[in-house]
Amino acid sequence: MKKLVSLLMVAALSASMLTGCGSSNDAAGSSDAATDTTAEGTENAAGGTLKIGGIGPLTGAAAVYGTAVANAAQLAVDEVNAAGGVNGMQLELNFQDDECDAEKSVNAYNTLKDWGMQMLVGSVTSGCSIAVSEYTKDDNMFQLTPSGSAVECVQYDNAFRVCFSDPNQGLASAQYIGENNLATKVAVIYDSSDIYSSGIYEKFAAEAANQPFEIVSAEAFTADNKTDFSVQLQKAKDAGADLVFLPIYYTEASLILSQADKMGYAPQFFGCDGLDGILNVENFDTSLAENVMLLTPFAADATDDLTVNFVKNYKDKFNGETPNQFAADTYDAIYAIKAAAEKAGITADMSVSDICEAMKAAMTEITVNGLTGTITWSADGEPTKEPKAVKIVNGSYTAM
Repeated sequence: MKKLVSLLMVAALSASMLTGCGSSNDAAGSSDAATDTTAEGTENAAGGTLKIGGIGPLTGAAAVYGTAVANAAQLAVDEVNAAGGVNGMQLELNFQDDECDAEKSVNAYNTLKDWGMQMLVGSVTSGCSIAVSEYTKDDNMFQLTPSGSAVECVQYDNAFRVCFSDPNQGLASAQYIGENNLATKVAVIYDSSDIYSSGIYEKFAAEAANQPFEIVSAEAFTADNKTDFSVQLQKAKDAGADLVFLPIYYTEASLILSQADKMGYAPQFFGCDGLDGILNVENFDTSLAENVMLLTPFAADATDDLTVNFVKNYKDKFNGETPNQFAADTYDAIYAIKAAAEKAGITADMSVSDICEAMKAAMTEITVNGLTGTITWSADGEPTKEPKAVKIVNGSYTAM
């Protein structure tokens, strides 16, 4: 059963959300400019304007994620509008910065409501998405998070997600390592204070019992102690782990890789979507990430037409930046909204609540052939798609 998450818990969760680094000043500016351009183009749209809000970190430690989401959302909105819109409507995107802070994410939600938002893409991170979901539930507003992976992100029936949930990532990671015989002895380093990391670890550990490898070391850290990983690495090394599973975010992972190198420990490293961004960590020697594997639904070097065109268009629009899986999930999110809105016959003059009710039903009836796979949704908000893994080779993500 889905559980209620109180606002007090949300406040606690905000302290355990992901950290990272990156600059998003250009992205924030381009999102605003694109929104203004889109708004101008909607004035003459025969079907009116469907207002979509977005929330995520455009500044601060997690800006790598939020920037990718804002950019991809705008790219998809522009494409949809250029192709005639949705049910005769043009889409208008307004993306607000929450700095990866739950309270600021709620403030951003209220700002978007004042603007006239009719449905929400976001928030980007789990803690923020959970915080905002308390308000979208009360308002009966349709919410689709591209990347909020905690179970509680979709605890209410108005909320859906595009990414895999934390338990599903843990399950799929254990199965991938086992089925591909990547290791016989596995160590885990995880953040016990973070809902994302601990959620993945718990399911990974449970599934490991069914796989042909042994967890020989499982060591935690917390948000208050995440710079020195020598103890965790030494225990993994002493236990003979030939693979270290890292269900954590890219900043801490970059420190672990650097510290492992200094102590002469060179196991395989395997992570989940939180590692996407490690190649952008400031002052990190990216050669240390060579051959790191991560479970992710998207590889920018894939050769299918959809991916090739998306990567080209994204690079052209955003100064040569290569899109990550957060961008890919978001691109798929906008096209899921398009498909569901068309299926439900959404019009711009419908109330927020009526739009939500129609979207909830339609999401379970659509199939999106997206960048991250062929996706369907169940009524509990969870997507069904095939997990994939990538490896960092020559400084780029390569499909495995």
